[in-house]
Amino acid sequence: MGDGHRSLEAQERGESTYGLEEEFRPPGRMTQYRWKICALLFFATTLNYMDRQVLALLKPTLQDPVNGIGLTEVQFAAIVSLFSAAYAIGLLLAGRFIDRVGTRIGYACALTLWTVASASHSLLGYTAVTAYLHSAAVFLAEVLRHLPGGTSAGWLTSISQLSGGVIGFALVRFILGLGEAGNFPAAIKAVAEWFPRKERALATGIFNSGTNIGATIAPFAVGFLLYRLGWRYSFLTTSVFAVIWLILWLTVYSSPAQKTGVSPAELAYINQDVGKEIEAKVPWSMLLPHRQTWAFLVGKVFTDPIWWFYLYWLPGFLHARFGLSLTSMGLPLLVIYNFCTVGSIAGGWLPARLIGKGWTVNRARKTSMLLYALLITPITMIGHAHSVASAVALISLATAAHQAWSANLFTLASDMFPRRAVASIVGIGACGGSVSMMFFGLFIGFILTLTRGNYAPVFALAGLAYLVAIAAIHLLVPRLEIVSLDA
Repeated sequence: MGDGHRSLEAQERGESTYGLEEEFRPPGRMTQYRWKICALLFFATTLNYMDRQVLALLKPTLQDPVNGIGLTEVQFAAIVSLFSAAYAIGLLLAGRFIDRVGTRIGYACALTLWTVASASHSLLGYTAVTAYLHSAAVFLAEVLRHLPGGTSAGWLTSISQLSGGVIGFALVRFILGLGEAGNFPAAIKAVAEWFPRKERALATGIFNSGTNIGATIAPFAVGFLLYRLGWRYSFLTTSVFAVIWLILWLTVYSSPAQKTGVSPAELAYINQDVGKEIEAKVPWSMLLPHRQTWAFLVGKVFTDPIWWFYLYWLPGFLHARFGLSLTSMGLPLLVIYNFCTVGSIAGGWLPARLIGKGWTVNRARKTSMLLYALLITPITMIGHAHSVASAVALISLATAAHQAWSANLFTLASDMFPRRAVASIVGIGACGGSVSMMFFGLFIGFILTLTRGNYAPVFALAGLAYLVAIAAIHLLVPRLEIVSLDA
């Protein structure tokens, strides 16, 4: 009775009962089906980041007017910005969509959309495609011209010529951004549905490590496919694997209570700390007034652009600073993203360990995030790195700590909100991070132009952003507790 009484008191105060829940022993044999779900989330996130990294790696080839599509520097920047805009829009909408239709269908819809967009890249730039679009536009222009009151529609031919190349490429990147935006809101909601609170950071860290694996595999896969089959196959390959994932997802996923492969013991374990929640949909008007929403949003706004900076500009930095080519930067990127994988998993392990020792969620989560923020600060000294090895060491530490931070930041959503609102909160926060990236990207371009390629000021900001973020989070939410959304 003593432990039960203390557990009830802790819940009423909004504190962790995880130290007591370590003693939870569900009756009977406990299956491990929830980790199969985590593996699927990892697989999808890996594909998600492979698709993103392909663009940065193929940039020199796409700029070739013969073998690529004649992409200019300005056009590349515009395409990246367009993707970011679509990603921001998609993130804002994805959370509500997934909350409305459910995780299984919502995730499947998002992946289908980005798979179609990714595969469509392979059709762009072909002379036959451009000629077909041009002929169709000429025919339509002639039809319009002969209609009563018809006027010249020559603008159609101009648009068709662009659609086969740059404009078409920008369009499919925009659609890709809309689809890929659904990955993290859906994955976080799946974790909230399938894992007890004390395991969510670890599960999030595992699937989030797919970002590192995808970015690690991409340079080698792109290099192999580029020199043997051409750049279009880089996009087709990821699309094939995405179709395989979609089949597995629709076969394997459902809610824990509906899944026959889940034993009663595992179901009890998953739901051990789930209180009764009203399943009505949560409008944004109920979320925005809460300081917890703004705490999560601030964390994303300050730190998401840093990761996008590494993703899109790290190959350029290695080339500009040390003269590395696409083939020679494979090993440095492999080292960096392998460290990211370790950081992502360790980031979820540490707070879970502290919680298991009796720490409150508030103390464990914020202490871990502060530690990771401090581990990132050495990146501010990268201007003094005079070798590839020293630069890779600093970047590896910073990116690994970022992934550890990110795993805990995502978990804040389920620390502060009931499960029915998690996807919407993640969507709002990630949307803010994507919008922030649009402006930060412009800032990066301005700094690199002004300093003639000096990345040091950008890395300095990257090293300090996390300390500002954790301070803001703590000021907004001094103690983590589940928000009551009841009317």
